[in-house]
Amino acid sequence: MTTVLTPRWNPQRPGPMPYHRYRPYDRRVHVPADDRSWPSARLTRAPLWVPVDLRDGNQALAEPMDTPRKRRFFDLLVRLGFKEIEVGYPSASRTDFDFVRHLVTSGAVPDDVTPVVFTPARDDLIDRTFEAIEGMPRAVVHLYIATSPVWREVVLRRDRAGVRRTVREAAGHMARRAGDRAGVRFQFSPETFNLTEPDFVLELCDGLTELWDASPDRPVTHNLPATVEIATPNVYADQIEYVHRQLSRRDSVILSVHPHNDRGTGVACAELAMLAGAQRVEGTLFGNGERTGNVDLVTLALNLYAQGVDPMVDFGDIDAVRETVEHCNRLPVHPRHPYAGELVHTAFSGTHQDAISKGLARHARRAAESGVSERQAPWSVPYLPVDPADLGRSYEAVIRVNSQSGKGGSAYLLRTRHGVDLPERMRPEFAGLVQEAADADGREVTPKELYDLFRAAYLDDGPLRLESWSSHPEAPGSDRFVCVLRTGEDGTAEHTGTGAGPLAAFADALAGAGYPVEVLETAASGPFAFAECRVAGRTVWGAGQDASAPAAAVLAVLSAVNRAVRR
Repeated sequence: MTTVLTPRWNPQRPGPMPYHRYRPYDRRVHVPADDRSWPSARLTRAPLWVPVDLRDGNQALAEPMDTPRKRRFFDLLVRLGFKEIEVGYPSASRTDFDFVRHLVTSGAVPDDVTPVVFTPARDDLIDRTFEAIEGMPRAVVHLYIATSPVWREVVLRRDRAGVRRTVREAAGHMARRAGDRAGVRFQFSPETFNLTEPDFVLELCDGLTELWDASPDRPVTHNLPATVEIATPNVYADQIEYVHRQLSRRDSVILSVHPHNDRGTGVACAELAMLAGAQRVEGTLFGNGERTGNVDLVTLALNLYAQGVDPMVDFGDIDAVRETVEHCNRLPVHPRHPYAGELVHTAFSGTHQDAISKGLARHARRAAESGVSERQAPWSVPYLPVDPADLGRSYEAVIRVNSQSGKGGSAYLLRTRHGVDLPERMRPEFAGLVQEAADADGREVTPKELYDLFRAAYLDDGPLRLESWSSHPEAPGSDRFVCVLRTGEDGTAEHTGTGAGPLAAFADALAGAGYPVEVLETAASGPFAFAECRVAGRTVWGAGQDASAPAAAVLAVLSAVNRAVRR
């Protein structure tokens, strides 16, 4: 057991878990990593995406898909733009066999889409697989066998020579069954590749490249799975780059990867593998699969998109994609799932909301200044790596309000949902009212509830009400304000005031009624007016709504006085 010294600033101490039972990857498999080049590579184009939801994802479901659900999923994959789709494991079950036959007989497969079918290295199962694709003009037949030492010893009980012999016999049988069908291509997966000796992987792959007589016009696919993750993603990249460089007849080979997610790094493994030379990636939509799942093609594709690279698939209506996948898999997509989760574009935090609100406003200004639409303008908004609208999301869900929210979120929703554009200096006051309401019941505050709070605080009648009023110039630079003011249960009384403008005159009338007020600032937005006032030594805001701008301003001053009186 190795003793690890920790620096003084780190108070952590050895824990009780028996970590010594597990071996690091370098004691399990040799990883050639000389002269690596992948760290300096860049991703500039999408690989060939191959969704395996209908096979690998399906076999991980407690209730596997029937033909109608599989067909709905297949049609979704076609609409999204996938051109090679693993459709089943025909020798595994009657359901899978029947679905492949359904694709053959129904004409569901477009001319530019190639189905992939999966088979173990057994002649009878290979025969069953070829029966399933009979009449299919194009297909990839995918042969697999586990190759790593622990699988050879525990599961297959064969040495390297025995595995090599099994693979060559199965591959030869596949070649004979395919005959001269030009539309049939071959794929090989040394399952548990990432735990297999690199020289053995090359020996098996190069042997099949030759046996299947691969050519640039009819390439073979060699698929290298991280069947169970064993190391950090850079290790997988080193393994992929080694094979990429050493494979014979490289121009006749499509180098594919199939990462799983046991360590939670499936996406990183796939991205680094692409940097290392992988041309094709197998995975599932939203990462469904055995144990912790397959690599997630949605995240991979949209990660490229967020870097300005065409993903060559269409996730422009991500909610519809998610709904279909949830229906077919009968599994929910996590609300925090990258790009597609219900809450992934949502900000509750006040600082986040403020940054997003300012970013969206600047984006709109820059688009207008450039003479292009907001949907075409370059995107640069804090906290949002992509424009939610590009994924079919509305901005309404971007900012939501709860007790953690600040002034920016409430103001943004009032403006975008109800046309109430609060002045900057008024926002903290209203945010305080919202936080009180959110703290009281612990719930999210909906846009409707926000407007109801605004109306109750600023627009509803208070102790003072104007029964009638009029204002007119009395002398140059001076206005006269006459009003009938109702003061609670004390009835009504007429009051008069003068001042430099209608609001100053109204303030004078209020002072005569016993409510001294100083108007500090006013603002207007559409039918709304806002007034910051000092009443009895306290600063409060008021709001008014009227089709007439002067009337709205008068009501805003009255609102401020009422709010001061009510406190």
